[in-house]
Amino acid sequence: MNYEKHIPPEIAKVSNLIKRKAASFFPNENFPTLSQGKIMHYLVHNRDRDVYQKDIEEIFFLRRSTATGILQLMEENGLIIRERVKNDTRLKKITLTEKALEYDGRISSAMSELEKLAIRGISDEDLKTFYRVIDKIKENLS
Repeated sequence: MNYEKHIPPEIAKVSNLIKRKAASFFPNENFPTLSQGKIMHYLVHNRDRDVYQKDIEEIFFLRRSTATGILQLMEENGLIIRERVKNDTRLKKITLTEKALEYDGRISSAMSELEKLAIRGISDEDLKTFYRVIDKIKENLS
């Protein structure tokens, strides 16, 4: 297999493009980062259950230290509250604040637009292949 392109740098390029495009939806605003927005979006859509840091780590493939840093910043910025759980004081339930909920519509809209832009001109068959391949890459690297 002698390819001119290599997977890690191509994925990094796509990741950077996604971050830039996401930031362009909110120019000149003190808006949550893409990582914070994804976590807020997840929390909004899982309000019916308790969510803990370990859930965020697993869902977003984050190291504990990375998740801790993001969540601490979100807490400092008034986007989440971390509440101790009565039956296990080691656990802290993550709850969105009203301030975070105010961002939800805009974040959902931006994520939807980002998805539309990313898949524009790609057939359903190619998307299925992409997801199958990306899942295999994640499995190989885990």
